[in-house]
Order: sequence, then C-alpha cells, then structure tokens
Amino acid sequence: MTTINAKRNLTLLMDFYELTMAAGYFEEGCEDKVGVFDMFFRRVPDNGGFAITAGLAQFCEVIDSLHFSDEDIEYLRGKECFSEKFLEYLRHFEFHCNIWAVPEGTPVFPHEPIVTVEGPAIEAQLIETLLLVTFNHQSLICTKTNRIVRAAKGRPIMEFGSRRAQGYDAAVLGARAAYIGGVVGTACVMADRQYGIPALGTMAHSWVQMFPSEYEAFAAYAKLYPDNCTLLVDTYSVLKSGVPNAIRVFNEVLAPMGVRPKGIRIDSGDIAYLSKRARRMLDEAGYPDCGICASNSLDEYLVRDLIQQDAKVDSFGIGENMITSKSDPVFGGVYKLAAVKMPDGTYIPKIKISETAEKTTIPHLKNLYRIYDDATGKAMADYITMYDEEADTENGITLFDPVETWKSRTFTGVHAKRLNIPVYVNGRRVYENPSLTEIRSYCAAQVDTLWDEVKRFENPHRYYVDLSQKLWDERHRLLKEMGR
Repeated sequence: MTTINAKRNLTLLMDFYELTMAAGYFEEGCEDKVGVFDMFFRRVPDNGGFAITAGLAQFCEVIDSLHFSDEDIEYLRGKECFSEKFLEYLRHFEFHCNIWAVPEGTPVFPHEPIVTVEGPAIEAQLIETLLLVTFNHQSLICTKTNRIVRAAKGRPIMEFGSRRAQGYDAAVLGARAAYIGGVVGTACVMADRQYGIPALGTMAHSWVQMFPSEYEAFAAYAKLYPDNCTLLVDTYSVLKSGVPNAIRVFNEVLAPMGVRPKGIRIDSGDIAYLSKRARRMLDEAGYPDCGICASNSLDEYLVRDLIQQDAKVDSFGIGENMITSKSDPVFGGVYKLAAVKMPDGTYIPKIKISETAEKTTIPHLKNLYRIYDDATGKAMADYITMYDEEADTENGITLFDPVETWKSRTFTGVHAKRLNIPVYVNGRRVYENPSLTEIRSYCAAQVDTLWDEVKRFENPHRYYVDLSQKLWDERHRLLKEMGR
C-alpha cells in the first residue's frame, strides 16, 4: 500500500523565514549549533478537558524522505537571496536530529511537549512548518471526533465530511484522524484505499430524484444491494412517503429474497420526532431490526440532545462539523526553542517570556510522565521533569499546581509511564508506527483512563500537569534573570 506522501516531495512546505534563518545560521558558522525545540499547544479546542495527538505516522513519512531536489535548488536560486554555498549545503542535505514524540492516540494537555526535536539548528528550524501542519490538523480532527463519539454513548459514528473538508489531504487525513478518534468508517473511498478505514455509504437524494417515483428508486437500489440496503427517506416526506415506500420495498423486494433491511437514513427535519414516528412504523411493519441513521449537520451537542430526547437513532453520520472541527477550527500548536546544547553535552535552557502568562514557555530538554493509579488504572496527573530526572513513585509522589502553587497532593499506590518516546536517533528512525487499528484501540483505552470529570463538555475538571521541583526552580530562575 502506498502512502499519501509517497510520490511527492514536501520538503519546501515551510515558511520562508525558516529558510532565511537557516541561511543565516549557515553564513554565521552556526550550522552545527544544536537546539532543542518543543511542539506544544496552549488551549484545548472547544474548551474541552483534553486533546488527542495524531499525525505521527505522516510526520515520519515526510522526515524519512526529506531532500532538496534540483528543481528546489533552482527555485531557491531564483530568489536571489541565498549564497551558492548555502544552496550547495541544501543540495546535500541530510537529517541528523533526535526526535521524541507522544504516540498517536494519546490524550494530551496544554504546555506538554508533544514532540521534541534536538539537533543542528538549521535542520530543526527547517521542519517547523511540516511538523506543525501535520500534528495540528490531525490532532484537531481526532480531538473533535472523540467528543462526538463520546456523546453518542456507544452508537456508531460515521465520517461523512469529505466534500466539506479543506482540500484533498484534509479529506483523507481527516478521515484517518477521525478513525483514531473512534468513528467506525468513512464515506471517503481514498481513505479506505490508503488506510483501510471501512468505506460506508448508500445513496444521495439525487438517486431518488433520478427515478419516476420514490418507490421505484428504492426498489432499484434494493435489487442492486439487497445485503446492504439502507434507504434515504427524506427526499420528499419522511413520514408520508419515505418510510411507507421503504416498508413497501422491504416487503416486496427484500422479503422474497429472504433478506432483512439494513436501515433507513434521515437527513433533515426534526430528527427526534421523525425517528420516533419512523421507529413505530417500522416496528408495526415487522422490522424492529431495521436501523435508523441520522445525519444533517450534527455535532456532539446535537447528538447528546437527541439521545437525551430519546430519539430512536441507532447510528449517526457526521460531516462538516467533524471534518473541519467547525466550532473551533484551529488546534494552535506552536514550536519553540527550549534549550541550546553545548559541545560538552550540557544544556543552556532558553525561555520565551510574554505579557500573556500562558505564552511563557517551559525551558530545557524534558521528559513527560503520566501518573496512573495502581488500583483503578486511572490517570491522576502528568509530570514534566528535566531530561536527567525520572518520576520516582516508589514511596509516593507529591505534586503541586504550577499556577496555584499552594495546592499540593501526595499520590500513593501509583506508577509512572513516560509518554515522550524516541522516534529518531541521529536522524534515523527507531520507532515502528503501529497499525491504524492498533492506534485506534490504544486511543480508546487511553481516553478510558481519564476520569469522567475530565471528559465533561462543559467546565471539565482541570487535569493537573505539574513540573518537577528542579524544573520549576530552573524556570523561575530564568524568569528572575529576565527581571520578571
């Protein structure tokens, strides 16, 4: 199976300043200066309690094939701002960075290092946009999807958004991210071909309109696809014609074949009312096993409300509100310098300070741990340490709120798991990406480790992300040095 990036070179998918900075490092003799950069985000979309990271596999595809082609070099030469020596450096470009990342499907929280890149400043700088566009997009869609899946309380969710996605890649990779987030399938055929996500779908209203009557349209479809017969019943009138014609076709076409209908789909109107009436009609006709699917610009709140109103909906098709995360369409991940590595192996921490407190960064090369309760398996808190520290939980661990520092809690009977794992060492990949099915199962299991209070849609409990004492002290030392 070919990947989505197999036949194209995305190396120049970068902001121009990344090239001008790289050229500057080169001309200043700093091409071997080693920087440490973190990718993190500051706010959970939709004011949720957590986000979910996705996109690592595609990022690896791009990094594995980084190179500047002859055409790239000629294009850059035409900009007339880069020296021939720098262009020759790019022509022979090789990647030497170390990369750590949190596995796809993992719940993550603001300010945590989702991806860390350590390597020559030029190399680390040139991949900034590639990294951000990959993780920002898929993490956004995966996070939104999981909200909708959780709202459905076990009812299947199908991804129907390809035609409303922001471009070709957004349709395919959005379907991939949605599958990690929990959908059972997609309308996007290319996503099935590329990633094995089950392709699902029945008919559009145009099918019904193409025939002299609704009944004839339904009958033709049932004859063609008897084993997967789901009929769209709202082209004219759900209750006056759609459901009655569907029942007639079930009786006259499918029953003689010995086949039970799969379902009907309602794509407009008052879904709660129509589904209840349709359910009664189907049951009275002897089809209690015929499912009802609802679509029509749904999101997590509408899905939740329909279930609370006892709508007789067995599955949902979600389009634009999921594939674009319409309610909050920007993930907001950023890429910031955290340290500079010296030739003797020591690190000089770097911090970015802002008048906005949440934009002040966490310096240094770091480890990220999750603290799990031994008895329940639930995630209790996350713990960010310096690179040379471990989360020692043998005798319990005391964490404090890094903002409201007077609040602390000692956790006993817990264990720690490091989340940011090596992906590249000296530019060579050491991580084997799991299958998409494995990532999806892992995501569901990890979301299940979160307390329900963290998973609330409104006013979720703030999950604690603590800094080790050593890291907290280092951060505040830098803040004092800067006169803040």
